[in-house]
Amino acid sequence: MSVLTQPPTMGDVLKYELNPNFTRETVTLLAGTTYPVGAVLGRITASGKYKLATSGGSDGAQTAAAVMLYATDASDADQEAVVLVRGPAILSKAGLVFDASVDDAAKITAKHNQLVALGIIPRDAA
Repeated sequence: MSVLTQPPTMGDVLKYELNPNFTRETVTLLAGTTYPVGAVLGRITASGKYKLATSGGSDGAQTAAAVMLYATDASDADQEAVVLVRGPAILSKAGLVFDASVDDAAKITAKHNQLVALGIIPRDAA
């Protein structure tokens, strides 16, 4: 018997939000990658586009500003996507996906704290 594997869904990441009409926005994702559900995004100051939040840099994307709710393929061109930009909301820490530069516990904690500042609370037990 073959094993079926389902990719992560919004329900694997988003555990609570007060009102989707308030907490979500449609944004433009920077081309060049596929953004998975739960990807932590930063906003590029100059263009207003979003990309994976990095642990360094000075383009604005070093600060977590949103979380992907639906997987979106932006490998070939900029794409629009619905993202979580503000709380009150609770997310599962296990469902969050970070840029490769966010590679240790201190950097991950920093991203969690940046999300908390937006009212988006990552939790272990969510």
